[in-house]
Amino acid sequence: MEYQKINTLFLRDEKNIIIPSSFVCDEFEYLKDCKWECTEKVDGTNIRVYISREYDEEDDWLYGVSFMGKTNRAVIPEHLNLKLQQIFYRVDWKNVFPLLMPGDSICLYGEGYGNKIQKEGSSYISNDVDFILFDVKYNDWWLKRKDCEDIANKCGIKIVPIVGYMTIPEAIDLVKKGFKSSISEDKNLIAEGLVLKTPQGLLSRNGKRIITKIKHKDFVKFKNVYGQDF
Repeated sequence: MEYQKINTLFLRDEKNIIIPSSFVCDEFEYLKDCKWECTEKVDGTNIRVYISREYDEEDDWLYGVSFMGKTNRAVIPEHLNLKLQQIFYRVDWKNVFPLLMPGDSICLYGEGYGNKIQKEGSSYISNDVDFILFDVKYNDWWLKRKDCEDIANKCGIKIVPIVGYMTIPEAIDLVKKGFKSSISEDKNLIAEGLVLKTPQGLLSRNGKRIITKIKHKDFVKFKNVYGQDF
């Protein structure tokens, strides 16, 4: 299952510049003063890691691992694919998902990032690439943050850091000012922005989770085009 498209918080004008106080959907306006779970947005490429369990000819249970990009047609860069194999082929999946049964569906959603991935890739990792987890879906259930952290710990992988629990105005103010990435080798790198989720996993009327993103560069573009702060 492909990860849902995360829309930016604001509507955009004819110049593709964000419009102040004009949110993409009504839910953001309604929930703007609630505390959202805000994680650092990493500038990389979307990766899906599928875990399955099958019965082999020797009457034993085997765990399978497969990798996919953002879409089913996306091609994962070779150097990143090799890194994913190094990371996930060594995991003791029986310890991570002991109750997984044949037919169950588990997907680890994360970001592949680092050297030669996106413009700022080498600022994150100068001579290598890595995977950082941001979501897990077990059959029809999206797991809570604490469960995702437990899986990341058992797998020996990183998980996107929580920057804080903030209202939407607080998150806008932080991203507009800019804050330094906590996962980058370059300690002066300004984070791409924030991803905001409701801790309760609330859904919109179309059945998708209420999630949005706020990017620092959108505020920079606004000032460059209109000559004033957002």
